[in-house]
Amino acid sequence: MSLIANERTKLTANALDRASTACLTVGVLGPTVATLYGIGGTNGGTLGFLFVAGSLFWLIAAAALHGMARHTLGGLR
Repeated sequence: MSLIANERTKLTANALDRASTACLTVGVLGPTVATLYGIGGTNGGTLGFLFVAGSLFWLIAAAALHGMARHTLGGLR
């Protein structure tokens, strides 16, 4: 039974890690590339602050999800 539990634990950890990758891609890398190419329409000021705050939020969310995945793997038997 522990083999099945281990595989389920790995599956859960992989799902959390994929979610962290999605947070990083959508919340940090996407807006950064849009800003570099001038697509996002951010020209500083309030929008610049929102860009930085939003990217920081998504970066923290990605780090938290990745940490949860690592913690989940600690439960392997």
